[in-house]
Amino acid sequence: MPESWLAWNIQFCRFSVVQLEQAGVARRIIVAIKAQIHSGAYRPGDRLPSTRAFAAEWGASRTTVMAAYSQLDAEGYLITRQGARAIVAPGLERVSGEAPIAAASPRNLSAFAQRLLALPPLAEQQPAKVADFRYGDLSGADFPVLAWRRASNKAILQRAARLRYGDPQGSSVLRTALQAYLWRARGISCTPDQIVVVNGSQQGLDLCARLLLDPGDRFVIENPGYLLARHAFAAAGGIAVPVAVDADGLRTDALPPARLAYVTPSHQFPLGGVLSARRRRALLGWATASGAYIVEDDYDGEYRHDIAPIPPLQTLDPDSVIYVGTLSKTLSPTLRLGYLVVPTGLRRVFSEAKRLTDRHAPMLEQDAMAELLASGAYERHVRSIRRKNAERREVLLQALADRLGPRVTVAGADTGLHVVAWMDGIAAEREPAIIAAARTAGIGLYPVSPLYDPSGPRPETAGFILGYAGLDTEALRRGVAVLATILAERRFGPARGRGSR
Repeated sequence: MPESWLAWNIQFCRFSVVQLEQAGVARRIIVAIKAQIHSGAYRPGDRLPSTRAFAAEWGASRTTVMAAYSQLDAEGYLITRQGARAIVAPGLERVSGEAPIAAASPRNLSAFAQRLLALPPLAEQQPAKVADFRYGDLSGADFPVLAWRRASNKAILQRAARLRYGDPQGSSVLRTALQAYLWRARGISCTPDQIVVVNGSQQGLDLCARLLLDPGDRFVIENPGYLLARHAFAAAGGIAVPVAVDADGLRTDALPPARLAYVTPSHQFPLGGVLSARRRRALLGWATASGAYIVEDDYDGEYRHDIAPIPPLQTLDPDSVIYVGTLSKTLSPTLRLGYLVVPTGLRRVFSEAKRLTDRHAPMLEQDAMAELLASGAYERHVRSIRRKNAERREVLLQALADRLGPRVTVAGADTGLHVVAWMDGIAAEREPAIIAAARTAGIGLYPVSPLYDPSGPRPETAGFILGYAGLDTEALRRGVAVLATILAERRFGPARGRGSR
């Protein structure tokens, strides 16, 4: 056999193997892109990565990717043009007729994961088009764009010689600025070392749950109260002990033994009561006697309308209270910046837990926030949005009085960014029907009843939490007008009684 023929045959076999391998990669690329289109990850008109970028990501040749794109073009999935990135062809929607891939049952889940899955899911709704009264939202027009841009630019330009992980408690510059701000705005006396910067107050609550509760430990929580706090403590294995609230906040006349109490004393969520001085003393005495910690969530302490500033519990007993603050109600809930003020004895354990959770909060945002505080821009912004939200509150209250009059009882309007509207004469069972009718009309309504302990009594009167900070005055008037029309045009059964509120 001639050597030249043998060499040619070997080369041909190698070429064939390469071709087969490339064909296999191309098939995998085609299947993967189709799956992305069918699942809705890529929608009609979306641009795909360039062939060069796709080839680099998949470790394939550009020729192979071009062949896959060409095949998808031929099948009508993509539109390709020379010199331009491929796009998903119009008319291709998510394929719902295909049988979904069955999810395998999770194996060897931890007890924490099992407790998490046992919690009732929290449904997320799309924002209503006419007026969405979802509490917690802020108006995008209120965000201090120019001040934040200046602060962010300054933080970016101050480039460190080395990019490295930071202090898990947060930037020392930000903690120093926060310490000064908390003293000025809330009367809190602490050191920067007592402050832990977290990714929003929810992470702060999660740290409290995991560091202060063991499975089977009891925790006191307001009833009704903040569901995500309850879920954080329950996921850690805590057993909820719901305690009723009234116009003076948490009822402290018969507090049960527990390891922890979660409270919103300056503006009870959701009903709006302010914890009275007598009950504050009683709660702190209970904590001292039982060796428990109090987690004080001051989620909207910057907003006071008709009452004097309410001093935090932390100012009365810094050794028993963990103070939780957030920037979600003043700057933006998308920013994910919050902070804890912890007793000195808890500083190290919270710092180490934060390190293990995510090392530290994003440094750029911390540096920008520190600049906002140091320059005075943050406090000017707070004064500005306090005035704007006071105006929104007045418009909402006036609209409720004009449109619904004696048919509505409003609670919790003295502070904060929401009110509770009780629909007198309408049974709580009719809440879903009212919510559905409002949603059809473009109005987002959110009931109070799910915030009550599921094992206990719930109010018999329909009630809704009306957040107003995310709406302009015209949308507030329009939303209340539509709600009044819905209530007037439809028959809703009378409540069996006023029930607990």
